[in-house]
Amino acid sequence: MILTVTPNPALDCTWHVDALVPGDSHRVGTGAERAGGKGVNVARVLQATGSDTLALATAGGDTGRALAADLGASGVPHRLVPVAAATRRSIAVVDDRHGEATLLNERGGGLSPAEADALLDAARALAAQATTVVVSGSLPPGIRSEDIGLLVADLVRAGTTTIADVTGPALLAAATAGAHVVKPNAAELHETTGCHDPLTGARVLLEQGAGLAVVSLGGDGMLLVRRSAPDRALRARLPEMLHGNPTGAGDAAVAAIAALLARRGDATDLTDDDLVHLARAAVGWSASAVLMPQAGEVSPERDRLAAAVILDHPHPRS
Repeated sequence: MILTVTPNPALDCTWHVDALVPGDSHRVGTGAERAGGKGVNVARVLQATGSDTLALATAGGDTGRALAADLGASGVPHRLVPVAAATRRSIAVVDDRHGEATLLNERGGGLSPAEADALLDAARALAAQATTVVVSGSLPPGIRSEDIGLLVADLVRAGTTTIADVTGPALLAAATAGAHVVKPNAAELHETTGCHDPLTGARVLLEQGAGLAVVSLGGDGMLLVRRSAPDRALRARLPEMLHGNPTGAGDAAVAAIAALLARRGDATDLTDDDLVHLARAAVGWSASAVLMPQAGEVSPERDRLAAAVILDHPHPRS
């Protein structure tokens, strides 16, 4: 089973417009609401593609009740920790003419010490039944970066494959704790390490203790670097950029990585062939998510896209 942990879930609200004009008024159709947040999106993709998964998150207020109702209706297995603060909203306005999405993400309310402990205790208890755990997204007030580091360290000690898609100090804490995979995007990597070059930044996370760094580069694909072979980085990209809704593309990549590592049985001693399989699947699933209207979905085109991925070995910029 693959457990996803989302400390700061969201009710995703999406509207499509023919063309987004800043400062103008837009007439739109009925928007769509669904349970979201990075780990929830990962679980949704895993469930849709046939993996055994469970989504752990918090829920509070009217938005939390809407999140719970959507998860129940969608059939995504889940466990929700009740909290007092209302679940945040994430608003996406998709410009259909240019294939771009404008995002407005609420920060989310804080958790009390008891609520934070309840979430972290539930993560440890449910992880005992999992082969792979994905910890994703932003942290609400009340959960510290150190808490994520301690959770990751416990999972790694237990032999559970651990993937961390978090940012800033939490990303460094997860790497230092020995996360098997860390997956920042280029902006998050720069924010965390101060390195402008993604390859240099990825190697910083590996030096901290991470086993594999997967860096999303937007339309330029992804960069994958192993601690066991830091000089054999792999860049994976499609021949051309796809246009659509990029919301959730990174979560689809994490789902692909989690599914492959769960089938492999562990994330240690990855070979060159393993890295190629991970790179193709991550880019293919991520790109296929761009073709879908909402986060948490992947297109049937994902295998075709994965087969079209171009691979090369980059070198750091001087």
